[in-house]
Amino acid sequence: MGTFKIEGGHQLKGSIQPQGAKNEALQILCAVLLTPELVTINNIPDIIDVNKLINLLRKLGVKVEKINNGSYTFQADEVDLDYLESDAFKVDGRGLRGSIMIVGPLLARFGKGYIPKPGGDKIGRRRLDTHFEGLINLGAKFKYSKEDQFYGVEAEYLTGTYMLLEEASVTGTANIVMAAVLARGTTTIYNAACEPYLQQLCKMLNRMGAKISGVGSNMLIIEGVEALGGTEHRMLPDMIEIGSWIGLAAMTKSELTISNVSWNDLGVIPSVFRKLGITVEKQGDDIHIPAHTNGYEIQSYIDGSILTISDAPWPGFTPDLLSIILVVATQARGSVLIHQKMFESRLFFVDKLIDMGAKIILCDPHRATVIGHDFKSTLKATTMTSPDIRAGVSLLIAALSAKGTSTIQNIEQIDRGYENIDERLRAIGAKIERVE
Repeated sequence: MGTFKIEGGHQLKGSIQPQGAKNEALQILCAVLLTPELVTINNIPDIIDVNKLINLLRKLGVKVEKINNGSYTFQADEVDLDYLESDAFKVDGRGLRGSIMIVGPLLARFGKGYIPKPGGDKIGRRRLDTHFEGLINLGAKFKYSKEDQFYGVEAEYLTGTYMLLEEASVTGTANIVMAAVLARGTTTIYNAACEPYLQQLCKMLNRMGAKISGVGSNMLIIEGVEALGGTEHRMLPDMIEIGSWIGLAAMTKSELTISNVSWNDLGVIPSVFRKLGITVEKQGDDIHIPAHTNGYEIQSYIDGSILTISDAPWPGFTPDLLSIILVVATQARGSVLIHQKMFESRLFFVDKLIDMGAKIILCDPHRATVIGHDFKSTLKATTMTSPDIRAGVSLLIAALSAKGTSTIQNIEQIDRGYENIDERLRAIGAKIERVE
């Protein structure tokens, strides 16, 4: 396993470009299975999770060609359905959470879709019910092997219907949408996820010939079509990486510019960081963070009560950035309550921050109170292990602000979601070394 050695306490300076969006890529790549025609996708991030999915598509028989860095063509005109029932697929599909989204396209186009229980971050229970209940509503028959933990859906054809989702699951909505575009009749999905990456998927499908209305709202209406064609698509910049760089700039008192962030797709992210007292300036389509030499102060509510930052379905605050917010709060003036509603294990990394000297009270698996140091006491370097992608980057930000040399192990977790992060950080002055 790889390790990062980080010499903290240095100010950074310069400009950093966000990678293509990981969570969008996992949806968009699965959508290439819906057509036998050529699909070109640009701004694909070069990260472990995305590369695993591209390799899975290759093993399914999809013709994949790399045009240049971040740009690929895909053609699913000779899909190998036998691979879906092979032992190799049961291993390959298990290593990636995003693999669940191949089920909807395969079911819609070929009448069957299978998947082993997917892996991914160890952040708590992540139900698949929304995916399969939606596909069952469209007329699919569900099969599950408890012994192999292998899921399957089959249908001679799918029929449009009305459905109210129990949760606004992003990947669940994506799976159902990709199945419904080739169903007979009209499908209405209420309480659909509406985040920008799902909007991107719907826009891409419409360019391929789908008929989806209500894009950007929580009610999608999908009129089924007989077939879809090819298209070209470009990924949005990764909003989670953008939030990570905002937090990094504040914690290291650095002046940074984050380039080409697609401001219109950031939602409440800038305003949530501003509630922590961080100056987030809009310069065209860039974000500029000035050096916070005098620190930053957490706002209170108008009645004087402690600020609470919690996650919520879009357009609420994304759960993937709560770990970053928590770390940034450790050096703010004031206190904040972090409420992670969705995953019961995502806050368990705070013990590592407490070891570094942070003042954090873990109230329960979902809530933590952070009492900021106001930079009067720096975090101390330590040795730690990255438990998941977002916690790993949060610990990396803490290490870059800490006094001394820290070691982060299991950095494959960070590489799953962040492209060449050590090289990009060194380019803006970070003292970080990768040790294999």
